[in-house]
Amino acid sequence: MKLTTISDISRKMNISTRTLRYYEQIGLIESIKKEDYAYRTYDEDAVKRLQQILILRKLRIPLKQIGLILQSENTAAIIEAFQQNLNEVDDEITALSTIRDIINKFVTRLKESIHQEIKLNLLDDTALLEAVDALTVQKILLKEEKTAADLEQANEKLNKLTDRDVRIVYLPPATVAAYQYEGDEPEHAVATVIDKFVIDIDLPNVKPDMRHYGFNCPNPVDETNAHGYQMWVTIPEDMDVPAPLVKKQFPGGLYAAHMIPMGAFEEWGWLSKWCDNNEKYEYNGTGSGDNMFSCLEEHLNYRNNVALIKNGVYDGVQLDLLIPVKEKG
Repeated sequence: MKLTTISDISRKMNISTRTLRYYEQIGLIESIKKEDYAYRTYDEDAVKRLQQILILRKLRIPLKQIGLILQSENTAAIIEAFQQNLNEVDDEITALSTIRDIINKFVTRLKESIHQEIKLNLLDDTALLEAVDALTVQKILLKEEKTAADLEQANEKLNKLTDRDVRIVYLPPATVAAYQYEGDEPEHAVATVIDKFVIDIDLPNVKPDMRHYGFNCPNPVDETNAHGYQMWVTIPEDMDVPAPLVKKQFPGGLYAAHMIPMGAFEEWGWLSKWCDNNEKYEYNGTGSGDNMFSCLEEHLNYRNNVALIKNGVYDGVQLDLLIPVKEKG
């Protein structure tokens, strides 16, 4: 039986090891641990299954539905899952066609009055306003053209953040309880320690505004993707923390924030490109790969998820990807 390492899968399929681990955590794929080998490996069946998952993800099929599609032996259930997504695509096509027709009408009206000094009033056509009000356009961008070049261009646009996708937020200074681990599955290792600390002292009630951050520490540096992870949870300033946790001070600051569902870590690259090309803000981090270049990941709504964590439930987690920024000039 041919086995492929997690680093090989990550490199060949352009998918992060964290995403692979998350897919395994929610039951989409399974890995094999070889004796006396620290890293995960995948057999041929797992590789084929992962290839199918990536195809469905590119078609914007949600992970829950992917699990149903791949696990179900009921053809009718699979058809129903695809049909649900097909209906959403049809709605999007209808909305975009309506938008195109409305814009064409605006252009036609402007052309008719091009030699007159008439100011366009978007509110003087009741029929058009009713059509606009009926639109429910989703974020997914669809292209009507079918050529390979057009599809590639559409894919590039899908994988590019706009100003509407990024928030500029201020993270306040805070005292945090921190824990770091280097080795296999460091995210899981640190989460186990932090979650136990939070639950044992009932931190959600002690600090209702508790926040939860994490970052690679250090970043992967070679083909093995071996790395560490450090996790923080904010605590009252006068609280003592038990070993192996360490008490630290987070200075806070201005960050560019982009929300993702757990597993979509490829969007780190999208946010980085947004910062590189933004006209108003620029990167303002310090440090190196040892602290993920001052970038953070915030587990959103962690306070309410603590109750789920007690029962071993991690489904539906959302993260903010955070890059430190400052205004140019």
